[in-house]
Amino acid sequence: MFDVLTIAALADELTGSVLDGRIQRIGHLDARSIAAEIYAGGRRRYLIASADAEQPRLYLSDAEPSFDTQLVTPLLLLLRKYARGGFLIGVEQPPLERVLRLSIAKRLRPHNGPLTVGANEGEQGQDGAEATDDEVDDDGLIDATFTHLNVEIMGRHSNIILVDDRGRIMDSIKRVTTAMSRVRPIQPRLPYTGPPPLDRPDPRRLTVSETTAIFAGESPDDRLAAVLTRRLRAISPQMAREIAFRVTGDAKTSLADLGPEGWSAVARETRNLFEPLLTSAWSPCIYRDDEGAVVAFAPVPMRHLAGERTEEAVATISRAAELATCGDEATPARHSQRRERLVQAIRSARERTETRLASLRAEGAKAAEADRLREWGELIYAYLWQIEPGQRELVVDETAVPLDPALSAKENAQAYFERYRKAQSAGSHVPELIEKTEQEIAYLDQLTTLVSQAERFDDLEALAVEWDAYVRASGRADRDRKPVRRSAPSRRPRAIYDDAGNAIYIGRSGSENDAVTFDIAGPNDTWLHARGVPGSHVIVRWRNPAGDEDEETLRRAAALAAYYSSARTSGTVEVDATRRRYVRKIKGTGPGMVTYRNERTLAVRPRGD
Repeated sequence: MFDVLTIAALADELTGSVLDGRIQRIGHLDARSIAAEIYAGGRRRYLIASADAEQPRLYLSDAEPSFDTQLVTPLLLLLRKYARGGFLIGVEQPPLERVLRLSIAKRLRPHNGPLTVGANEGEQGQDGAEATDDEVDDDGLIDATFTHLNVEIMGRHSNIILVDDRGRIMDSIKRVTTAMSRVRPIQPRLPYTGPPPLDRPDPRRLTVSETTAIFAGESPDDRLAAVLTRRLRAISPQMAREIAFRVTGDAKTSLADLGPEGWSAVARETRNLFEPLLTSAWSPCIYRDDEGAVVAFAPVPMRHLAGERTEEAVATISRAAELATCGDEATPARHSQRRERLVQAIRSARERTETRLASLRAEGAKAAEADRLREWGELIYAYLWQIEPGQRELVVDETAVPLDPALSAKENAQAYFERYRKAQSAGSHVPELIEKTEQEIAYLDQLTTLVSQAERFDDLEALAVEWDAYVRASGRADRDRKPVRRSAPSRRPRAIYDDAGNAIYIGRSGSENDAVTFDIAGPNDTWLHARGVPGSHVIVRWRNPAGDEDEETLRRAAALAAYYSSARTSGTVEVDATRRRYVRKIKGTGPGMVTYRNERTLAVRPRGD
């Protein structure tokens, strides 16, 4: 949803509200997010920027976020030096890029120079003190140091990069080595280059002849929205569906439904959609589902969304983005911090469980030596007459039996038989404990993935309830933070319907995974899950369960299963699909843990709903 139109609307909003404002505080919200308090026009606002791969975002908020004061990174240290106490003097969007360039000017005082209390009421200097005369000077920006914060909102390639006035990278929230990207490494002291532009037609000036040339090389069965996204520069899927809807009244229309007049309409509606870039005539809207959750937003009304969702106008594009990324209950910063703390708690539990598994495997290895211990004890008894006091080893037919010289021969034999009995006893229960511990680790991996991908407040709340139940059941309530006894939100998973009326359900927590698999799905419905990695259960509830599976719907569901898994950022993901009757819950494990058989595997690209 953060497409070029959204970024342009944000640039206009920041220019009109916080340009020339003073940056009074800056800090991390989590490892991939920062926030800056900007004082402008007699009020404080908070600029939130995140390069999170799953939920990148950028907006201006009136609500103060929860700064993570314990998290200090090299980038934050540079921002404290060059941005805090400085002024936001420029907001710029490179043409047709999902990048916002924030220019900052600050007069740096000499090292160990005096810091006197100064004049502007309501403004704070470094470390929360009042602004100093040295920093707020009548000479304006003379002798100021200029830096530029480039916020790139580009899905999993999102980044926040601080650049000096000579165009060199100072640091970034994500460092990209040459091994990770030969085309565009992001490292300190390297020259900053923007994302490489695509060699595609400019949608702002799209002509009928260009549209004709584009469509001539495509299959008539291809959807118009998919072709526009693939062949034009800076067109997001949401924008492409809107263009298709404006032309034909159907966001899923194919090229075969267009005639020559339709090609002309495509060019015209594409230019019209980009017109606010010139006029700044923004009308931000959010779109709510039947349960009132915000599922989409846009800087201009989207007719194709208004026909399916409840459209609601909002005052600013920032408010629209804030509602879409965190809902009505909390600010995204607090939502993000809460999610990060929950993830850290689960990872700590996983580390402890890994340690326990290593101990069990070591014990299991000892149990595997039980027969050898018994054999050594028997050999000692068989050759008692050969063993001398203080002897360190007994060799029989190339078998060497270590002996403790401080013990007699009989005591050595008894020691081996005692170790044999303990190893034999361990061998009876260690394999079962190892299997149970491995299943526990798999469950914690699943819970980590589901929490990391939780976008809505009620999704995160349900997962917090699930985590508290795990802590109580595992008996760690005394060692860990005492769990809060919450009631899980009662919410039926939302269905996504295809044109034939088949429903796709996605589990967003362990309990929802169980619900969609064993309560909602029938025996002949199709169950999908990303192969070999933790993630959500996806169910296709067929309108005609006795019929054959629809391949297009199945691949759409597989793309969702790939997207809601830990392999979301991969190019291609293998997804297993089988009839629900072949799925069985693993007894004694956490919710959502299953085994299955008779599956077939589909290779798909992850795609969200």
